[in-house]
Amino acid sequence: MQIIEYPKTDQLAVLLRRPAQDSKASTLGSVQGILDDVRLNGDKAVMKYTAQFDRVSLTQMAVSRSEISGVAKNLDRKLKAAIKVAYTNIHKFHLAQKVKPAKIKTMPGVTCWRDSRPISDVGIYIPGGGAPLFSTVLMLAIPAQIAGCRKIVMCSPPSADGNVHPAILYAAQLCGIRHVYKVGGAQAIGAMAFGTQQIPRVNKIFGPGNSYVTLAKQLVQQSGIAIDMPAGPSEVLVVADDSCEPSFVAADLLSQAEHGPDSQVVLISFSRRLIADIHAKVRKQLTALPRKNIAAQALGHSKTVLVRTRKQAVDIINTYAPEHLILAVKDTDYYIKNVDHAGSVFIGNYTPESAGDYASGTNHTLPTSGFARTYSGVSLDSFTKMVTYQQITQSGLEALGPVIETMAQAEQLYAHSQAVSIRLQKMKKK
Repeated sequence: MQIIEYPKTDQLAVLLRRPAQDSKASTLGSVQGILDDVRLNGDKAVMKYTAQFDRVSLTQMAVSRSEISGVAKNLDRKLKAAIKVAYTNIHKFHLAQKVKPAKIKTMPGVTCWRDSRPISDVGIYIPGGGAPLFSTVLMLAIPAQIAGCRKIVMCSPPSADGNVHPAILYAAQLCGIRHVYKVGGAQAIGAMAFGTQQIPRVNKIFGPGNSYVTLAKQLVQQSGIAIDMPAGPSEVLVVADDSCEPSFVAADLLSQAEHGPDSQVVLISFSRRLIADIHAKVRKQLTALPRKNIAAQALGHSKTVLVRTRKQAVDIINTYAPEHLILAVKDTDYYIKNVDHAGSVFIGNYTPESAGDYASGTNHTLPTSGFARTYSGVSLDSFTKMVTYQQITQSGLEALGPVIETMAQAEQLYAHSQAVSIRLQKMKKK
C-alpha cells in the first residue's frame, strides 16, 4: 500500500483517485452489441452468450421449484442456520423502514399526503463464479418482499455443471422468489430489461456485477429501465488511532481487498508506528488467504494516508466518499457528526465491515466510486415509489382558488385558471 504523508487538501482528489475502470470503446461496443442482440433475438441470443461466456449449453434457463427445494435440502445445516439468522436481522431492519402516510393540512380545507406503492416487477442480479453472493439475494429480495413487489425475477450465472450455486438457490427459496434463471453477464441484464420468451421484463434492476454487468445496467437505464445505482468495485476506508487493534484493521482492509483486483482500500492514521504495525499484519494475514493473489493486486493500488488532525481525516473521508467507512478510533462521535459522505459506517473495534455484508441487518448494496456524495444504499424505499395526494373542500378552494388563478394567469396558462374559476362560479350559484 502506498503511503501518503500529510497531503494538502487540493491534492486529495488526485491522490485518492480510484483504480481506472475499463471504459474502452471496445467494451462499450461489446456490451451494446450483446444488449441489441438480446433485444432482437431473445432467448436464442441469451443462450448463445451463456454458451460462449459460461461454457454451458442450456435449452431451459428457468430453475424449477423442485430443483430449488432439492438443492436446499442438501445444503449444509450450519450454513442454512446462518442464512436464517441473517434473514431475520435484515428483515427486521428493513421492516422498520415502513412509515405511515402523514396527512398535512396546508391550510383549512386543503389536505395533502404521500403514500408508497411498490415497484411492480423488479429484477435482481446475483453474481456467481468464484464468489457466489448468496448474501445479496437476502439484501435485495427481502426489501422487495416487504415493499410488496408483485414479481421478483432473479438471474445468476450457471456454474460449469449448468446449475446455480446451492446457497443462492436456498436464499431465493427463503425469500419466496419464484422466477429464477440460470443466466449471467450483460445478457442477463438485457433479458430482464427487454424481456425474452422465458425471462419476464422488469421495471427496475438491482445487483452488483463485473464491469460488463455494470455497463449493461447503465446502458439499459438509457432505454427507460431504472437501476439501483451506479456501481463500481468494492471499497473501504478505515480511520485508525492508537485505540484500535491493528490486527482487526488489517483484517478489515483485506476483507475488501479480496473482493477483486480492482477493489480499493484506504487507511488513514495519525501515527507512523501504527501504520507500520498495521501494514506488517496485513502482509502476515495475506499469506493465509485463499484469494491472496486477488487481494494483493487490490493492495497494489490502495493507499495509506498519514494525517495530523481529526479534521484532516474527515476532509479526506468526505472527499473520497467511501462505500464503507470503519471508525477504529476512540472519539467516534466526532466523526459521526462531521462525516457527510459515506455509504455505510461501522463504529468501534468490534464492528467489522463484514457484519454489514452479511448479517447485522443493514443493506450491503451501497454506492461506490464516490457516489456516496449523492446516493444512498439500497433500502425499502428503493423498491417503492411515492404517490402524492391532495383533497380540497369547497371552503378550501374558496380560500386557495384566487391564489391559483393569479399565478396561472401570470404564467399565461388561462385554462389552468379556468379550471378553478369554473368551480368557484358553480359554488356561488348554489
